[in-house]
Amino acid sequence: MTKHVAVLMGGWSSEREVSLNSGRACARALEEQGFRVTPIDVQRDLADVLAQVRPDVAFNALHGPCGEDGTVQGLLEIMAIPYTHSGVLASSLAMHKERAKVVMKAAGVPVPDGRLVNRFEAARRHVLPPPYVLKPVAEGSSMGVVIVREGRSHPPQEIGRDDWSFGDEVLAETYIPGRELTCAVMGDKALDVIDIRATTGEWYDYDAKYAKGGSVHVLPAEIKPKIYQLVRELALTAHQALGCRGVSRADLRYDDTPGGTGALVVLEVNTQPGMTETSLVPEIAAHAGYSFGELVRWMVEDASLNR
Repeated sequence: MTKHVAVLMGGWSSEREVSLNSGRACARALEEQGFRVTPIDVQRDLADVLAQVRPDVAFNALHGPCGEDGTVQGLLEIMAIPYTHSGVLASSLAMHKERAKVVMKAAGVPVPDGRLVNRFEAARRHVLPPPYVLKPVAEGSSMGVVIVREGRSHPPQEIGRDDWSFGDEVLAETYIPGRELTCAVMGDKALDVIDIRATTGEWYDYDAKYAKGGSVHVLPAEIKPKIYQLVRELALTAHQALGCRGVSRADLRYDDTPGGTGALVVLEVNTQPGMTETSLVPEIAAHAGYSFGELVRWMVEDASLNR
């Protein structure tokens, strides 16, 4: 019997367009793998739509709040529809960057120093000595991230504007110079490491992530073997500490600058990483020998309840 897969995509977060791109790519690949596929652009009537569609599995290609924070996962548990990626608790925990850091740190994973602050306080005064980073506590795709450079005399005013849409609580962290590294975990195995080099700006922001030619991915990362292995170990430890399932991706910073500290820290774990054919996780999986179709098939076969 052909398995019926509902691909959940879109939604109403600030990452809607990214999610639609991921969902369409996964839906095409799943059809090519022989599954019966129903793409669903998720709205607030999702429970009614799923009751009508009656899929065997939900492939979760949502990004950001609602789809990535445990909300949709809870609905799928209630409706007894097996689903991909992480479960309710892991999704909710990983989405909240500060609480995720507490859990990772307790498991021995190094994380940046920082604290939660009110955005209006951050707009009035420097909440940490520059350089530091301000980021929404529960957003993805570098949405709302502000880097306060060394020598900047005034705090970032944009974070206190009326059109700020990322919540009043922000995470302030010490800025770690050097490399942007990422490592995917698939099941109980850490895969390879990419060194991400932004070409459109000074750091790996939204444009660097999604604009054509916005970044160069060096795979495998050209770092010392012991650091390479440590990145893989930290990604797997973070994945397991947060209780993640299926596929996740850990983002790290590594200070190998001349005279730098040598610090290697985990910034966050993405429980719903981008899933277009040119996204980071499919690229890492391909390096490990999995085609895009084989990757999404594995994710469907791994789907379950009580994740």
